[in-house]
Amino acid sequence: MLEGYTVKNLEERIGYRFRDISLLKRALTHSSFTNEQKINRTGDYERLEFLGDAVLELVSSEFLFHEYPEVPEGELTKLRASMVCEPSLAFCARDLELGKFILLGRGEDNTGGRERDSIISDVMEAVTGAIYLDGGMDAARTFINRFILSDLEDKQLFYDSKSNLQELIQGTLKKQFGYELLEESGPEHNKTFRVSVHMEDEVLGEGSGRTKKAAEQQAAYRALLLLRDRGYVFKKY
Repeated sequence: MLEGYTVKNLEERIGYRFRDISLLKRALTHSSFTNEQKINRTGDYERLEFLGDAVLELVSSEFLFHEYPEVPEGELTKLRASMVCEPSLAFCARDLELGKFILLGRGEDNTGGRERDSIISDVMEAVTGAIYLDGGMDAARTFINRFILSDLEDKQLFYDSKSNLQELIQGTLKKQFGYELLEESGPEHNKTFRVSVHMEDEVLGEGSGRTKKAAEQQAAYRALLLLRDRGYVFKKY
């Protein structure tokens, strides 16, 4: 945990007070920390992540079932998969600054673990599992609805940003577009990529990330926000 970021702060952010605070602490504990501190292996978040994944799938399925009554099962399955995939959960976790609350081993911390999608998305699921165990399904559903299923229109743009942008520019506007790597910085084990996306000669957006794919997704998302401001409408389920 970074200085100034405590479990009490996180409780305030998520609007839920734990009866058993050890559940939240475990949800924030990475295996690199337990290994470094020689803590029992079950002291990390992985079992809570397993549980949270199942709770999230149920709650998101229930939400989509009621939100889109005319949409067939196959489309609902695709939409659910995009909403609960690693990049999407990482996007939600960053809104909470969840990475700053994680207990990491020194090596994992030094190599950018707090910003790694795979870690912060797992912690998002682990926190969901911890809330479920502590407060039941209603408490978990409230957390998921507030921090994962809220602002769905913008999040759907982010979830499917690259495919939506390609469909709009090539399919609707009939123009060419592409991504350009602008900068690659940092040591080999902790690189940052900065990418732009352009439609013919116009730059529509820029993004950065720990991988080229993440940077492209961020750039595509910003491009979609720009095009939406220009009056373009994207697909809805």
